[in-house]
Parts: sequence; C-alpha cells; structure tokens
Amino acid sequence: MSFTLKQVRYFVGVAEFGSVTRASRELAISQSAITEAIKDLEQRLGVKLFERRSRGLETTYQGHVFLRHAKAILAEVSNAETIFDSTPLPKGARLNVGVTSLTAGYVLSDILARFRRACPGVEVNAVEDTGEYLEHLIVGGELDVAVMVVSNLRNHDALHSEILAVSPFRLWLPIGHRLSEVESISLEDLRDEPQILLDVDEMQAETLRLTSAYRANLKIAFRTRSVEAVRSLVASGAGVALLPDLVYRPWSLEGDRIESRDVSGKLPVVQVGFVWRRGAGMTETTRAFLSVAQSYHSPRLR
Repeated sequence: MSFTLKQVRYFVGVAEFGSVTRASRELAISQSAITEAIKDLEQRLGVKLFERRSRGLETTYQGHVFLRHAKAILAEVSNAETIFDSTPLPKGARLNVGVTSLTAGYVLSDILARFRRACPGVEVNAVEDTGEYLEHLIVGGELDVAVMVVSNLRNHDALHSEILAVSPFRLWLPIGHRLSEVESISLEDLRDEPQILLDVDEMQAETLRLTSAYRANLKIAFRTRSVEAVRSLVASGAGVALLPDLVYRPWSLEGDRIESRDVSGKLPVVQVGFVWRRGAGMTETTRAFLSVAQSYHSPRLR
C-alpha cells in the first residue's frame, strides 16, 4: 500500500472544506482530479473515507482517523521544506509559554509539536492556567508568550496580541436528533432542549448569554470542564451543546457520531491568539515560536 502527497493534500482539502467543489476552488485543482485522487486513495487504504450528506461530504470514522495522520504528514513535509530557512537558536535556549485549558489540547499541542521539530534544542516550559492569571504572568515577565482566547483580553495597555484563529459557535447534536432535519435552526428552537455546558475559558458564560432569551426555562443537563465529556454526552443523546468550532470533532471517544449545525442569529466567535508583553525585548526563541504559531490552521471537521 502506498499513496502520494498529492492525494493526501487533496484528501485534507476535501475533509476541511466539506465538498469537492470548494476544495477544487481553494486548491485551484479540477474537481475530476480531486475525485480520482480520493477514489484511488480509498482503494489503496481499503477503507471508505467520506460519506455524502445533504450538506456535503463528511469523513467516516476511518476518514477521521486518517485525517490526523494526513495532517501530520503534511506538517512534516512543511518542516522539511523550511528546515534550513531559519537561524539556529543558541544552545540551552528556553521558552516559557502559558496556555488556557481550552487551547492546551486544541491549539498548543499542534504548535508545540511543530516548534519542537523546528527547534529541537529549545527547552519548553508550559504553564496552564486561567486567561486572567496568564496575563498577570506575562506582565510580570514570568512568561515569554501565551496561547489563549484573546476575545476578552483584559490588559490591552500592557499586552500585545495576534489572532491565530477565529472560531464561530455552532450547535452540537446527536445523530437522528429532531433538529438535524430543520433547515434553519434558531436559538428559540433550543428552548426545550437540555443543554450540556462547558465550564472553561468563559465558554459557559457565552452559552448562558446566548440562551438568555429563555434563561428562566433553561434546562441544564450537565456542567463539565471536559470537552470529551461534552462530546460523549451529546453523542449519547443526553443534551445539545453550543460551542466553538475550534473544539468540534465529529466522533466521541466511544466512536459515536456528532453533528454540527449553524444557528441563525448573532452568535459570538472565539478568537484564539498569542499574547506577549508590550515593550519587552523579544528573544530569538520567542520569535521562532511565533513564526511557527503563525502557520497554525484551525481544523474544520464537519
């Protein structure tokens, strides 16, 4: 069994954009070339990678698993192409980076993996805490940089920030839910639905604000600080969830499918970025980390 980088790139494009048509437009490749590449890739792997839905293509469970490896392959290729572009960092260089619980597993893990491959000699010390406390550590010079939600950054006068990804809120549903057949879902449609609340990085506050119109009748089925728990609870039919695309994955740990749908109305977005102190001389190590971080692309798995 063997496949080409071209097939991997086309597969990732279709998985992220959810359609051959859009992937063709974004990648500037003919639809027929992408279709043939995906068909050959499925034959070589011996599995079905996509299922056709009314709103486009969705990865199967096997496709979801292969997508992680495909992205890792493309990341390694990118690193190999740029390995000689940067100035070597001094021996014993150190990076102190902060991260919030929401971004730890969904943003920082990918960036750190890329950074360690690009700068293997750097010692990385990562600290996880609330956004408010990370701002305090950056201002005090105890952290070089933090990867966090910057939508509600408090100390603008003392901190610089740069956005890495903008993630809209969407509705998570179990397969077969009554709302999955509704053409346009509104917040009012959620009035009688039990809600699973994620209590990290102000996510719970945002959800409660969204549902304020029917707060008196809000049915809270579960509160948790675990995204995986939210996924499992939604997949099992225990409730629905309003969460940013950043943390959406189409499968629970138990292998149950989760659907993600747009909700009409003015929904918030989560802005994830990196933050550093104003006026602080940036080290070469920090510059290298920011350069790697700027190549981060938020997954769009639907």
